Amino acid sequence: LQVKRAAAKSASAAVGGKRRGGGLSAGPGAHSLRPHRPDRPMPHSFALRVYYEDTDLAGIVYYANYLKFIERARTEWVRTLGVDQGRVRAEEGIVFAVRRVEADYLKPARFDDELTVTTEVAGVTGARIVLDQAVARAGERLFQAQVTLVCLTEAGVAARIPAALRQRLAPALH
Repeated sequence: LQVKRAAAKSASAAVGGKRRGGGLSAGPGAHSLRPHRPDRPMPHSFALRVYYEDTDLAGIVYYANYLKFIERARTEWVRTLGVDQGRVRAEEGIVFAVRRVEADYLKPARFDDELTVTTEVAGVTGARIVLDQAVARAGERLFQAQVTLVCLTEAGVAARIPAALRQRLAPALH
């Protein structure tokens, strides 16, 4: 991942690479959340507030903290599906790791902003889950990312996602 930090005033950054098919539909010029696709489960929403510790000298959210925000949202999404990641690790011997992140920083968030992180399944294969995630303030998209997770054994070897878990994570896709 190559990350370039732009001027603090504009608070934009770019993560190298072109978005591949199946990604978020809003490009850098589009700042509203896209409509829900009826063939997918409803996106999960996670609310958070920007704290002083999340900001940089310019008073805007430090770019790396968006990755923390979407990580928290993914954890809560899995929890709402009734998946206990500790139990999956203990019983199935598998864990999930981020393999790829494609991110677009569209507008800055600031101290004390109330944000909503949405998480939506874009695709599931035998060993991968692709998620579309966005951070918004009052419906205005500030950040968007497509995150690819891979299923691994505890030894770090790629593994298939158990069918029952795949069904729970993306019922409309199976």
